[in-house]
Amino acid sequence: MDADTDVDVIVVGAGPTGLMLGAELALGGVRVQILERRTEAQRHSRALTLHPRSVELMDQRGLVERFLAHGRAVPGWHFAGLDTRLDFSALDTRHGYTLFLTQARTEQLLAERARALDVPIRRGHEVVGLRQDDGRDRGSGIGSDIGEDGGRGGGDGRDGRTDPGRVEVDVRVPGGDLRTVRARYVVGCDGGRSAVRRAAGIEFPGTDETLTGALGDFAVVDPAALDRARAQGVLIAPLEPEPEPGDERTDGGPAEGRTGGLTRIVLVDPRRMRTPAAEPLTLEEFRTSLAGICGTDCGVAQPRWLSRFGNATRLAARYRAGRVLLAGDAAHIHFPAAGQGLNTGLQDAMNLGWKLAGEINGWAPPGLLDSYHAERHPIGQAVTENTEVQTLLMELPLLPPYQRPAAALRKLLTELLGIEEVNRRLAGRISALDTAYPPTAADADPLVGRRMPDVALTAAGSAAVRAHELLPRGRFVLLDLAGDEQLRRTVTTGWGQRVTALTVTRHGHRTDLDGVREILIRPDGHIAWATRTPALPARRIERHHALTDWAGRPTRR
Repeated sequence: MDADTDVDVIVVGAGPTGLMLGAELALGGVRVQILERRTEAQRHSRALTLHPRSVELMDQRGLVERFLAHGRAVPGWHFAGLDTRLDFSALDTRHGYTLFLTQARTEQLLAERARALDVPIRRGHEVVGLRQDDGRDRGSGIGSDIGEDGGRGGGDGRDGRTDPGRVEVDVRVPGGDLRTVRARYVVGCDGGRSAVRRAAGIEFPGTDETLTGALGDFAVVDPAALDRARAQGVLIAPLEPEPEPGDERTDGGPAEGRTGGLTRIVLVDPRRMRTPAAEPLTLEEFRTSLAGICGTDCGVAQPRWLSRFGNATRLAARYRAGRVLLAGDAAHIHFPAAGQGLNTGLQDAMNLGWKLAGEINGWAPPGLLDSYHAERHPIGQAVTENTEVQTLLMELPLLPPYQRPAAALRKLLTELLGIEEVNRRLAGRISALDTAYPPTAADADPLVGRRMPDVALTAAGSAAVRAHELLPRGRFVLLDLAGDEQLRRTVTTGWGQRVTALTVTRHGHRTDLDGVREILIRPDGHIAWATRTPALPARRIERHHALTDWAGRPTRR
């Protein structure tokens, strides 16, 4: 089926980021469609893991059991392949583990979620250009008339106050014809070579690749040789069988050797690490590299996929140019150290979805959509920087002049990771559980910007729930921990379609919640506002300002 000709948002790219974003926008009541250049879903998987924060996001949307049914949880992860592992199980989360799950399976589950929310996924639709206008003058060229604010100023909703402006997107549809489709916004989730980013004229500064590695997925290996390979720094990961179209199985158990699944092997061969990533990788070369590194080719045979990957590192100069936004690999690329790329993209989508929905539906307060760049660009920068550090720590031991000092450095860092506080600090960063967005007010409570802890809550007249179980509808949640009889009526009257209010009679004890009277949770699970003000009249004034600042002006009835 061809693309719809006029929608609210076009998401370009049906990878994990695009599928997650499409579902989030639909949850917010937005007419969205996803355009994907490939004619079929990806069967091969570059990414293999969901980190704790990403698993929390699935929990917040009521999806986590679907993902757990197909994955395998392990309590720790690594930084630069150092011997001391990062202990995710010690972190402040119910999901203190890495979930081994192939990207192909993740995409399948997210596609099912998108379709359940009636999001059309148009495969075989390649975006080749775009033009945008601000509601006054129609642009005439690819990427023309791209402003910083996209004509916002509060008049971009469906209330008819101003012409909201459009983006025209040129799409090559199956059969080769060119069609023009229109949307209020376009989001590029189309990878590191993003056509959307190029058309919008968004710069992508960074560094080209200087190092490449190799990966292979094999149906046949020699299980007895795998430990020998691991001891030489080769990554070995058992994979579940590849998902087939329409596959609804939930067993999904990983297998190794000749047991029906695949085994992923990842290596960096010092003799081949300057080979361009674009050069094809052969089975013979892979076997030679394995034998050179660990003295055995591990009996690899029947490869299902062979590929190279490089350390090109780039970060988009801006995540928004008018009515065009970027997320996932379209906004940031880096070496796949510690498996952060897919996870960062999912978290981009979770941050952007509700903000863009609010903009389109006309309730977003000024500056809300721009806060996507303000909050996520620093995260992208932090990820690109830590992957560069990890890449250096992995490359230096392969260079003869640096092998001895590099080995000493790795030994020192391994020892430092044995210090609980150091391990916790780095684990928080790699897991993304330490993500805290900067508060907009100087006197904000220390909780503001942090993840809402998944505490057990008992509400008046209802059974106990977890905080994350309050978020599947993608709305704000206002928790009253002090008992204001007017709170629910006030919220329902003014913000009832955007905010769920709950009076909490009991909650799990946490020292960081001591003295907190009310908490406003954003749709992405971060805390927008919290107050410890004891005086009820003053607290009601604070609440009104917080709701207006985040969920827009109250509805007049």
